[in-house]
Amino acid sequence: MGLSVARELLRRYPSERVVLLEKEPTVGRHASGRNSGVLHSGVYYPPGSLKARICAQGRAEWVDFCSEHGVPLMNSGKLLVPMREEDAGQLDLLEARGPQNGVEVERLDEQALRAMEPEVRSATGEALYVPATAVVSAPASMEALAKVVHREGADVRFGSALRSVDPGSRSLSWGNEPIHYGHVVNCAGTHADTVAHRFGVGERYTLLPFRGIYWKVDPAAGFSIRRLVYPVPDLRVPFLGVHTTTTVDGDLYLGPTAIPALGRENYGGLAGASPWQAARIFGLLVRQFAGNRDGFRRLARQEALRYFKGPFTSAAKALLPRLQPSHLLPTRKTGIRAQMLDRKEGRMVMDFLVERGHHSTHVLNAISPAFTCAFPLARLLVDEFIENSPGKPKDVQDHDT
Repeated sequence: MGLSVARELLRRYPSERVVLLEKEPTVGRHASGRNSGVLHSGVYYPPGSLKARICAQGRAEWVDFCSEHGVPLMNSGKLLVPMREEDAGQLDLLEARGPQNGVEVERLDEQALRAMEPEVRSATGEALYVPATAVVSAPASMEALAKVVHREGADVRFGSALRSVDPGSRSLSWGNEPIHYGHVVNCAGTHADTVAHRFGVGERYTLLPFRGIYWKVDPAAGFSIRRLVYPVPDLRVPFLGVHTTTTVDGDLYLGPTAIPALGRENYGGLAGASPWQAARIFGLLVRQFAGNRDGFRRLARQEALRYFKGPFTSAAKALLPRLQPSHLLPTRKTGIRAQMLDRKEGRMVMDFLVERGHHSTHVLNAISPAFTCAFPLARLLVDEFIENSPGKPKDVQDHDT
């Protein structure tokens, strides 16, 4: 999102200075670079939601970008498969929702499903095929986008951290360097809420991070899954369940889980965890469990067990009946979902969330499909939050933008 916003600002205001601040030594070390690379169609999202409005356009723009810049892309298509008889109603809902969101869908019977993916099982014998779904290499796409932003004139600064903010004087400290700004756009992922709070913005929201763990399917197991295969999801929660991803390199992965993380960068074990963060997250989870909004207790029990290989395999076998625990190889493919919790309502935020501050804009819930939607979402941010702000670039004279 940060790179996409920078690109949009550079194109609209070529005479202004755009500074991109990244705490790591390179781009893509966290959410974007660890993304599955799936370019979603937009079939899941409630009609009229921001996700539904821009997802299909975002996928199309990524396809064009990858073609232009030589980024590997595979137009896989996606199968949505009921795991239980009672999922039939959700399949009907998604079939109706597709056209409402501008997404082509096709209902498959058991014979057509078997012809497409012989390894895949459906509890009802039916599935929904969504052709407009693709896969890219997330690191390669990030690298290509970073090159574009640098070439078009962004001042990209790596390897430091935000120390302090003074919204009144429109200044901040980046490491030991003072920076004056015209407008700040906060796309800090799992740190977006803490950055926003320094600007006095979005204080009702806090991060409830979930760690997504994947397993790689051993090539020797002989699975040949050409399409993405997803279970029909529980649309009350912002998770899609254990599914298959075949990468542009031909590797097959299963995952992710949705296990609470112990920190904002807790990718494995205790690495990236902190006692304070763990205590804060545990407290949030206890309140969510007690309130049981949107079936949270069932979700928590289900996902907690999937941390272990046996229960994870059982969940995956609902899609691929031939799968055995011995077919799953450990992998370092892990990500953290930057899931925001509305403390006032006691609910996980389902749509993208953007909050306005004093000469600042804060992207607080850049969860899936934010990667897919990055380009049109960046335009929307500039249109609705920067063009209409008192600190818009064309009004700025002596400040960095």
